[in-house]
Order: sequence, then C-alpha cells, then structure tokens
Amino acid sequence: MPPPRRTRPAPRRPARPDHTGHPARRWLRATLAAVLVTLAVSAGLPVAGPAHAAPAVTYTNPLANQRADPHIVRHTDGYYYLTATVPQYDRIVLRRASTLQGLATAPETTIWYRHASGEMGAHIWAPEIHFINNRWYVYFAAGRTDDVWRIRMYVLENASANPLTGSWTERGRITTPWDTFSLDASTFVVNGVRYLTWAQQEPGISTNSNVYLARMGANPWQITGTVTRLVVPTYDWETRGFRVAEGPAVIQRNGRVFLTYSASATDANYCLGMLTASATANLLDPAAWSKSPTPVFASNAATGQYGPGHNSFTVSEDGQSDILVYHDRNYRDIVGDPLDDPNRRTRIQKLYWNADGTPNLGIPVPDGVTPVRLRSHDLSTSYLRHYDYRARVEPNVTNLADSQFRIVTGLAGAGSVSLESTNNPGYYLRHRGFALYVERDDGTALFDADASFQRRAGLADASGLSLESQNFPGRYVRHRDGLLHLEAVNSTAERASATFHLE
Repeated sequence: MPPPRRTRPAPRRPARPDHTGHPARRWLRATLAAVLVTLAVSAGLPVAGPAHAAPAVTYTNPLANQRADPHIVRHTDGYYYLTATVPQYDRIVLRRASTLQGLATAPETTIWYRHASGEMGAHIWAPEIHFINNRWYVYFAAGRTDDVWRIRMYVLENASANPLTGSWTERGRITTPWDTFSLDASTFVVNGVRYLTWAQQEPGISTNSNVYLARMGANPWQITGTVTRLVVPTYDWETRGFRVAEGPAVIQRNGRVFLTYSASATDANYCLGMLTASATANLLDPAAWSKSPTPVFASNAATGQYGPGHNSFTVSEDGQSDILVYHDRNYRDIVGDPLDDPNRRTRIQKLYWNADGTPNLGIPVPDGVTPVRLRSHDLSTSYLRHYDYRARVEPNVTNLADSQFRIVTGLAGAGSVSLESTNNPGYYLRHRGFALYVERDDGTALFDADASFQRRAGLADASGLSLESQNFPGRYVRHRDGLLHLEAVNSTAERASATFHLE
C-alpha cells in the first residue's frame, strides 16, 4: 500500500505521542480513565469522560457581524440575551431569542446611549448583562468626552422582567482602590459568594492592564474587602503589541473554577489565557490559582480566524453542552489601529472537557457550520481522529481539532455526506485501499466517491450513526486495532465498531 500523500505539512501533532493505536495502550488508558471516574464519583465530584458526553450541537458562524466583546446569557425565562460592543462605541444594544442561532437575526434594541458630554460620553465598551436579585444589571466601560481614554467601569439597572423593556437606571461608577484605567467587569458566584472580576491599570506596574478579583458589597455596583491581583501579563504571548490581561470570564465545573482572560494587542496577537482554582479554595488568595503557561485559544491561519478573544460562556438549548462565545476577525492584516477596525464578529462553538476535568477550547473553527466529534460506540472514551493523515480512534485527544469534523453535503452528491477536517479545511475523510485517511480534495471523481458516505442509523445503536461507503455499498467505516477501515460488518462486535455517536 503506498504511503499517504504529503502535499502539505502533516496536521499538527499532539503534545504527547498518543498515535500508536496499540490495543494494550488503549486498554490501559481506558482502564485508567474508568478508575479516575470512579474516584471522582466517590468523592461527589462531577466527572468528565463518558459521563460528561453531550449530544452534538451545531451553529453557523459568524453569529453577528461587527459585534465585539460578546456576552450571552441564558435566562430562566427561556431566552438568550446578547450584548456586545458596537463599532461606533456610542451605545449599548441588546438582542434576545429562544435559540442561540436565533440571535443572529433577532431585532436589536438600543437600551442606553452615551452621554453628550462629560463622564460616560465616549468609548462605550464591553457590556455584560447579568440577572442578580431579580433585577437586570449591565456592566460596561466608558470614557469621557473630554478625555476618551479616561475609561472606568459603570453599571445600569433594570427591574423589568424583560430587559428590552422598562427603564435603565444609571447606578454610577464601580469604585476600585485606584482611579485608573479600568474595564471589562464581570461577576460570578462560587459557594454562595458573589465576586467581581475586572481589568485595570495599577500604579507602579508597567502593564496596560492586569486582572483583579474582589467580593461584591451590599449591591451589584460595589466591591468590598480585599482586592486580589490575579494576572499580570508576563509571558511573550501576553505582551505582544501591548502588555494586556483583560476581559475575564468564569466557568465552573468538576469542583474547579476556570477564569479565562484576553491577552496582547487586539489584532491577530489577541488570544486567551486561563487560570484554575479549586472551588473550595480561598479565591482571594493569589496562590489558590494556577496559570496556564501557554494560550488556551489563539489565531489559526488554517481556519482563517485571527485574534480570538474577549469571551464569555453560555449553554446549549438542551442545557447539556457548554458554549464558548468570543469575537475574532477572518483576516490577519489590519490597517491602522485595530480598535478602529469594525469587523470583529461574534462567534460561538461548543466547548469540550478533557478527561482530567479541564476545559478544552480547541481552535477557532472555520466560518460556517460548526463541527462535531464522532465517539466510538464500543470504545466509549475514544473518538475518530486523524494523525499524519491516517484516520483512527483514540481516547484523550488533547489536540481537540484533530477529532472535529464538519458533516457536509457529500462530494459525490446522491444524498451522501462527507466529513471535512476542522483544522485542515479542504481535507476530507476518504478511503484508499479500504483504509481511511484525511486528505486534500484533488477534484477528481474518484476522490469525491471515496470521500462520500451514506449516513445510516447506527448499526449497533439507532441513536448513533454508521457511515456506508458511497462507491462500495455494504462496506462501512469501522475501527480495527485502533485504525479506521472500510469493511463489511456481520457480527455484533463488528457492528459496534462501525457505530459512532455525535458529540
């Protein structure tokens, strides 16, 4: 059998050599994962792995053009609410819809305009909407008309059940220990305690902004007690263009608190870092937090997405999947100040969880329909993935995008489907010599046929799916010894190995 063609560099390798597919190694990993799950359950902790698997959800990006710093919240009334920075920096807007995708076409309401003079008169940035004590609050940053860079944090309040109606009351500025550049306020609750996190320039520290944390006071526009400095940008990826840590956002799971933040200039260098703390720790103790030494979400030239950042988190319509919300651009080069470029877009994609209980944001996926993962039916912790072009199933795929595919209209038509690689757009799952590879579409009829499949109900479980070859009917995509093959299936075990579940 000829080796896979190498018309371009191989897809990015995982950080550790998890590509052998050796049965003994797969068994050991599966056993260890099961032990970890058992220990977590006995400790009363939520678990990752099979227990956290959630059905596939897909969306179409971008969700909203020219909307930066997006914040989406799903409320108990069944609606999603979206607010974001508008290019004019002059107002706060709000959309609502019963689905995430519905926000793309939902009418937009302006709920507040900047002042004509003085305070809150310029650079209306990064609004967030929160429901606290039966009232709606919007946190935002603003400058002055006579000094647009004198940016501070402010709060609006609305007592209406529907925040698109009623009146918004200005509750004034959030006071911090320093009367300096500050922005990106966000709030969250851990163990019944409400916190405020934000970005600010601190006197005596030569950075543009750091990330801070404090308890909220008697109301949602006051902080009280100790103010803790959580992030000072020091790594190379935090200091490109500007020394920035900003836009903090929190997600909680598996007994831990994860705080993401944006770093570097707002061009293609913009990216996300992450802190992690135990939910039972003293969150106001800086030592309680560990900082990732590398970005957890960054520009990706292959997918054409640049400068992803200023994220928030929400949940899918069925409540089973966590959703990453962020902005980016679909081009690298920007003329002039990136803040003058209006084309940051609101985007969403499913967030996955590693077997160790940490979030895996993956990469900014291509524009269009978001991808899915295909989990093996009989190896319940293993996913279809590619490595050096060869398709296989493996557990613990930390290079998330290697295991993400877009299910698109089949290249051969006739009601078929094709699976397009997420981190190598234009590459498709195809069989050659009845072995499965991920290769670039060469435009030939043979490739189109080899890369097209009939989507069938799962042979071992009708809730899953099986992929029958378009040009070799009766042969299905199945795993054997860790690798994917196109073979006839007859036994119960063979049908199980040819069944996958979309996540």
